[in-house]
Amino acid sequence: MRSHKLGKDGEAFAAEFLTARGYEILKINYRTKVGEVDIVAREGGVICFIEVKTRQEDGWDAFEAVHVRKQYKIRRIAQQYLIDEFRTEDLFARFDVLGIRCIRDSSFEADLLKDAFGI
Repeated sequence: MRSHKLGKDGEAFAAEFLTARGYEILKINYRTKVGEVDIVAREGGVICFIEVKTRQEDGWDAFEAVHVRKQYKIRRIAQQYLIDEFRTEDLFARFDVLGIRCIRDSSFEADLLKDAFGI
């Protein structure tokens, strides 16, 4: 499967996966001049900024792809989102990473790492 199609299919699966687990999807592919975060969702009273990494079954660990520089960028995007949508940065936010694996028959498996940045 081509990487762009794999990524888009993975993001579609991610939205379904998160919704089935009680997340309310607020935005998909939220863009700012700094960059983009894949999914913004609410779980209870927490705004979650979710980076989705989709890999082939034999691909490397998706969680390793969200390195310190990427985390910094996502934090800046999150600040902008909170200001744009809620007029404040003073809300409880969390940063999750959702690793998606595409299996041979084009089905997907997912691993969700909540509070992935550990702050």
